[in-house]
Amino acid sequence: MSVVPPAAATVPPADVRLHLIARRELALLDVREEDPYAQAHPLFAANLPLSRLELEVLDRVPRRDTAIVLYDAGEGLAERAAVTLAALGYTNVRLLAGGLEGWRAAGYEIFRDVNVPSKAFGELVETEAHTPSLSAPQVKGLLDEQADVVVLDSRRFEEYRTMSIPTGTSVPGAELVLRARTLAPDPNTTIIVNCAGRTRSLIGAQSLRNAGVPNPVYALRNGTIGWTLAGFTLEHGQERRFGVVDSAAQEAARTAARAVAYRAGVRRLPYAQLEALEEPGRTLYRLDVRTPEEYQAGHLPGFRGAPGGQLVQETDHSAPVRGARIVLFDTLSVRADMSASWLAQMGWEVLVLDDVPTSALTATGPWRPTLPSVPAAEAIPPAHLARLLAEGGITLLDVGPSPAYRQGHVPGARFIIRARLAADLPAAAREGTIVVTSPDGTAARFAAADIQALTGRPALVLDGGTAAWTAAGLQLETGEGASLSAPDDVYRRPYEGTDNAVEAMQAYLDWEYGLVGQLRQDGTHGFFVIPPSREAHDTPESLSPHLAHEGHGR
Repeated sequence: MSVVPPAAATVPPADVRLHLIARRELALLDVREEDPYAQAHPLFAANLPLSRLELEVLDRVPRRDTAIVLYDAGEGLAERAAVTLAALGYTNVRLLAGGLEGWRAAGYEIFRDVNVPSKAFGELVETEAHTPSLSAPQVKGLLDEQADVVVLDSRRFEEYRTMSIPTGTSVPGAELVLRARTLAPDPNTTIIVNCAGRTRSLIGAQSLRNAGVPNPVYALRNGTIGWTLAGFTLEHGQERRFGVVDSAAQEAARTAARAVAYRAGVRRLPYAQLEALEEPGRTLYRLDVRTPEEYQAGHLPGFRGAPGGQLVQETDHSAPVRGARIVLFDTLSVRADMSASWLAQMGWEVLVLDDVPTSALTATGPWRPTLPSVPAAEAIPPAHLARLLAEGGITLLDVGPSPAYRQGHVPGARFIIRARLAADLPAAAREGTIVVTSPDGTAARFAAADIQALTGRPALVLDGGTAAWTAAGLQLETGEGASLSAPDDVYRRPYEGTDNAVEAMQAYLDWEYGLVGQLRQDGTHGFFVIPPSREAHDTPESLSPHLAHEGHGR
């Protein structure tokens, strides 16, 4: 086990909880892999695995003097992470006394799954705002009757393409208020918002209601999970996406969204004063909530792409420093205002950037992560690796994410989790030639440095990673392969994919229903819910009399 630097003293769970209640800046980081994290963690703990620490921490915790508390479940990962953070220049790192068990022993609430603050908030929104929903049989009946209904899918387009409700159109969450009036111009048309489970359906439907969209609006209760559990068939590979919004619809949406943001307490920041907002001792997240295509075409330097619907769904990933400031940008304002309205209700200090000249959008392409100095390593091109593999006698390790490995890896590569090299790398392999790869080769270089520290001998890396192997026209293998580590680096979400067990889907829904009670027990969240801007006039009775008996419940 690595020696803990002096800065990494322990901090009692009670002090951490006080920081959260007082809204002082704090990054409570669980450095285990994602699946163990998803099984048990405090509400506002963010997952930042030791295996990916150098690849993510500089963007996710951008200020080096941020108060950071690390924990694990007794595996010694937190101590190793403290050493790494100290080497990166972080000066205020502590360990949670007793780790996860210490939090539990203090009598504090333990949560399951991922993105829990956002999901729990979604359940609270339904409870407080009485967001109306229709069950899968009700919606199926309306579609079968060819009723005047539009189904809007509020997930990412990639998720929509995997599986979708029949007739559904992809309109990711932050786009709903901007585009709903165009997709349902007749105010008598019923709008049904769906996601895979509950959160994005509820937040999406309530966004339209908060913004005063005149149509009857419902969430599809339990999303595609509910549809599947009801025995109905989903569509796959659909390409229906929102279209162009005219200037009149844009202005109507802008006015409505700004009013919602104001009611939620969102403040506005002139672009000319952006730099003045930076101050010592405060973390500032700069996030662009437009679509990925818009972001890549031109964005403000220093702003990360975080499409608004996913930002609200995954706030703990984009902004793991609880108590930080967030500033949002959107050329049309609507998406920033609606996203900000939800973040403010989740207890964030959030501002919307105004008066940004088009000439300021000078950065192009996808976001490039901020990385520390990447360790030097002897890199070999794909052709060289192909020769070594043909000759035999080498160990090829893949330290990328397990889903990417299963989707396609260099033939003969063995999946291994970087943080477990000492435990999972066979003794025999340490005596021979080791080559390391990862999707783009960056993680491989950090792993190669770990291997040298572990074995005393350098490891080679595939130059450009597995992507370079593919670009060279070389073939990949798919499937589990000969993995050295258990693939628990990714939590299997019961609401994603098409082959989830019925029991897992139902258990997930049951868990979501209990989140409001857990929030009450935890007592640290500080969430509030603004009332909708209009009274609901949409009831199941007004849609189809024979569906009325199901009501609005769960």
